[in-house]
Order: sequence, then C-alpha cells, then structure tokens
Amino acid sequence: MAEFEWELVRAFNTFFEMEGIEAIAYRLRQARFSAQHMDVLVDSRYPEYYLAIECKSLATEGPLYFKQHFSPDQIERESRFVELSGRTGVLAVEFRGGRGRSKRAHLIPWSVVKEIRDSGASCLAIETVESYPGIPRVRGGYRMSHDTVSELYNACRYG
Repeated sequence: MAEFEWELVRAFNTFFEMEGIEAIAYRLRQARFSAQHMDVLVDSRYPEYYLAIECKSLATEGPLYFKQHFSPDQIERESRFVELSGRTGVLAVEFRGGRGRSKRAHLIPWSVVKEIRDSGASCLAIETVESYPGIPRVRGGYRMSHDTVSELYNACRYG
C-alpha cells in the first residue's frame, strides 16, 4: 500500500510544481503500534488543496468492505482528525487490477464514506467508487490535473 501513497504524493507535488501552485503533499510516517491520522496530507493556503487523504489499495477490483479494509475505530478517528484540522477528507482507492491490467484510482469525499458506513452498509460498492473522480495514469504513474482536483473539490463541497 505504501507504494500507492508515494505515487499519490508524487502526483500532487508534480502537479503543484508544474502549475506553480503553493502547496505540498507528504506522506505521514507510520509507527507500528500507534494510530496514524491519515496516510497523506496536503498543505496549502488554498482550500481546494488543503486535504487529508486515506489510501486503500486493493489487489482485485471489488467492493471496499468496512470491516475488512478499515480497523475498528479508523473511520471515527480519521473523521475526527478531518473535523479538527479543517481539512477536506478524501479516500483514495486504487485497484491494482492484476496481471495485464493497469492500475486505476478514484478519489471519494470522506463524508460520503462516513455516510455510507453510518447507514449500516457493509461496504462501498464498486459503482460508488467509480462514480467519483478518477486519477489519470500517464506513463505508468498517476497524474493530477486541475479537472480532477476541481471535480473532487466540488464533490466534497456540494456532492
């Protein structure tokens, strides 16, 4: 999973550098026996880039199960971090696809993840994941764009 996190950090920072945007993405260091707030943080004075991102990388294409893919209190803990920090919370889901299939990833507003879980659902359906912005891949790496960030920001604010 750490590979996906680093790819996401690289995609954001390359985008910021190419577009001259004052922002920086970084991966939080993980300690073996302590809870981590989120996987990737993006700092910026611009609200659309002030993000807290949880990353999930799945070997096969399918639903994201709350009990299987999240620790017992992870959603509450990370929701609290998003609330207290004022960041926009995001779940980044990567489908690795397997042999001969390329990777693909989607960005889902954290509020949607929490709402679906709180409704009693056991998972995020693949159709739900796919209905949110995808991150394009170019030459084997993810590439962030204004369109992707704008679509995500709008989904987080008005979705």
